[in-house]
Amino acid sequence: MRALRVLVVLLVIFGGLFVAADRVAVNLVEDKAADKIRASQGLQGTPKVSIKGFPFLTQVAARDLDEVDADLGGIEARAEGRTLRIDKLSAQFHDVALTSDYMSIQSAASATGTAHISFADLTKASGSNVKISYGGQKNGRSQVKISPNVPVLSSLDVTGSITIVGGNTVRLRADGLPAMCKALPSCETRVRMQTDHDWKLDQLPGNLKLDKVTVQADGLSISASGKNVKLPG
Repeated sequence: MRALRVLVVLLVIFGGLFVAADRVAVNLVEDKAADKIRASQGLQGTPKVSIKGFPFLTQVAARDLDEVDADLGGIEARAEGRTLRIDKLSAQFHDVALTSDYMSIQSAASATGTAHISFADLTKASGSNVKISYGGQKNGRSQVKISPNVPVLSSLDVTGSITIVGGNTVRLRADGLPAMCKALPSCETRVRMQTDHDWKLDQLPGNLKLDKVTVQADGLSISASGKNVKLPG
């Protein structure tokens, strides 16, 4: 019985040491991956990287991680000559391959991501003459309200639609303009210069492709995905 108790104690000690070593190793790789993502994406702050699955060391031995999650916080993208801020951006990478030195993440079999853009940031990226806000629901579909600044009209609010084009572009279009604007020379052209925009977002981690955009009360929620993606870490 004494020998059995000693064996149990030793197993507990070695098990604890293994867990400690496993956590130290995963923290080191997470920190290194976060630094590389920050540098490659030009981020001001260091993103939060979390490697899922236990034990980590057995995943390292196979050079294959179950999942790597990255919370990049906010990033800025150049679009139409202006800066469009994405205030929340996160990505989840699955079946992640390590480099030959076992210290850097290299690629993932699949990935998903989410991003959020506020109406305040959409307004700022649209220029000084227009305001974009939540337009409520119509026929089961969420809309945006676009308020352009047109001198010949005292006030003009139009509804607009947000769509994804080409896997990398967020498109805003006014659904229609009032008849009084169409009757005025060049009014529609001037209004659509303020209401219709394409924002190309090609700085997502791993070159993820945009899938879907949903209009919410606090802004746009965008989902993205990819296969066989290259990781920046």
